[in-house]
Amino acid sequence: MSGILVALIGMVIFALGYRYYSKFIAEKIFRLDPNYVTPAHQFKDGVDFVPTNKFVLWGHHFTSVAGAAPILGPAIAVYWGWLPAFLWVILGTVFAAGVHDFGTLALSVRNKGQSVGTIADKLIGQRGKILFLFIILILVLMVNAVFAWVISNLFIQYPASVVPVFIQIPLAIWIGYAAYKRNLKMLIPSLIALAIMYLTAIVASRTEFLQIDLVQYMGGEAGAGLFGLGAVSTAFLIWIVILMIYVYIASTLPVWKLLQPRDFINSHQLVVGLGILYLGLIFLNPEMTAPMMNENPDRNWLPLLFITIACGAISGFHGLVSSGTSSKQLDKETDARFVGYFGAVGEGILALISIIAVATFFANTDAFAATYTSFTQANAVGLGTFVEGAAKLAEGMAIPNDIATTIVSIIVVSFAATTLDTSVRLMRYIIAELGVEYNVPAITKTHVATTIAVVSSAALVLIPEGPNGFGSGGYLIWPLFGTANQLLAGISLMLIAIWLKRLGRNYAVALIPMIFLMFMTLYAMFQQVIFEWSWFGDNSNTLLFVLGAIIFVFAIWISLTAFNALTKKYDDPLDKEK
Repeated sequence: MSGILVALIGMVIFALGYRYYSKFIAEKIFRLDPNYVTPAHQFKDGVDFVPTNKFVLWGHHFTSVAGAAPILGPAIAVYWGWLPAFLWVILGTVFAAGVHDFGTLALSVRNKGQSVGTIADKLIGQRGKILFLFIILILVLMVNAVFAWVISNLFIQYPASVVPVFIQIPLAIWIGYAAYKRNLKMLIPSLIALAIMYLTAIVASRTEFLQIDLVQYMGGEAGAGLFGLGAVSTAFLIWIVILMIYVYIASTLPVWKLLQPRDFINSHQLVVGLGILYLGLIFLNPEMTAPMMNENPDRNWLPLLFITIACGAISGFHGLVSSGTSSKQLDKETDARFVGYFGAVGEGILALISIIAVATFFANTDAFAATYTSFTQANAVGLGTFVEGAAKLAEGMAIPNDIATTIVSIIVVSFAATTLDTSVRLMRYIIAELGVEYNVPAITKTHVATTIAVVSSAALVLIPEGPNGFGSGGYLIWPLFGTANQLLAGISLMLIAIWLKRLGRNYAVALIPMIFLMFMTLYAMFQQVIFEWSWFGDNSNTLLFVLGAIIFVFAIWISLTAFNALTKKYDDPLDKEK
């Protein structure tokens, strides 16, 4: 089957979903009000609450939620065949992710910009709120570890991407000051910054001294590093330390100084990158050489598919971004449809090209089967296969393979870094909320909470032992990240359904995807915790078993609490809300 036809079908469904379904939700379900005073105006402080143009905010929101997950998850899930991955990405985006991302944004805006964890107190009670906050805390901790692991490995594997990625930081700071201190428009400066990044990428791809290859500096893969570590492990440690310093600074700065302008650059980078890949697809017109269905997988796709592809179909982390940072920057309530639902569609488009890039990369089905030999192997080769497959599509635009590979790796790293510092900022908020809840004033301080977030994230990456040697933490917790992420999405949909019911609205739009997602995710988590990670499981792992068991018990507990709230009759001020 032609890759172009697969892309066309996906795009048409996305367009119809945004044009009609999101409009129905905005007007008939959420009833957005253009005159409603949003938290960005009500609590404007120039740090977190900053009224922002909807296109700039979409750039921040989209790149914060995109990260590497909508690339990595689909690239792994193609193991079961491209059709199941395609269907879950398309239908999940339109009927689940769009509702979830849009809904958590609207819910937060109507509750003073509070996070979904805090709002849970009002909707399902104090106990439910505390359980939810701890689930969120564990999730963002895993997000930090996974994405720091991904970025560090990409820097080691593609050293030509380092300088272009880091040159973005001063460019973003310059744009932030120009936009918010001198009232200049962001569009032209961000396009100039993107051009500088890509010109640097071209030069770095062909200029050895601009390739920051820490492994080669220490004598290659067999070389000796520091602290008794080998060259590769030392390089990984150095990048983790550098990343943790960066996210500490980035997550404590006012959003307009770095986060917004850098995300705006990345939104253009995404448009340019997707444009290159989809145009390359048109010019090359490759066939889908991966099988439509894998008839002999070593792991059943049901229910694993629905946790392997999280971001790109639906992701609980999106709700944290919607209610944690985006709701505090929404200029008009009616902008929520564009920022929230269309943000989910943008991520679906990214996941779709990830599927196509992998499924068209191989010469034939046998070559695919020789690489994707098992589900475990798919986890190991998925990201690298996407980078190579995307570079091959870019060749359709007459871009040399080495330059295309560098640009694709820059895109992945840029999105992962955006997610990383947004996640650390969110973790700081959650730690501070728990400090208030348990009367521990010390951890409500910005720098104390950020230090806890950064140190614990670094420890989770570096300390666990695993098959990849030093720094295996990110690799080990990737399976748990998917299940925790989807559980969070299901719980957030519960909150949206409860909120809509208490308003007397049609809550089926949130309830139906919530039931499906919770069933699949709890089913998958039970299998993993009991039959894989426990002491008598096939892949016994104490870290994953303990974290997974805690999350599973919390999820069941909060689900029962939420069910009681959903079936309860209310007579409170929520029923009188417009």
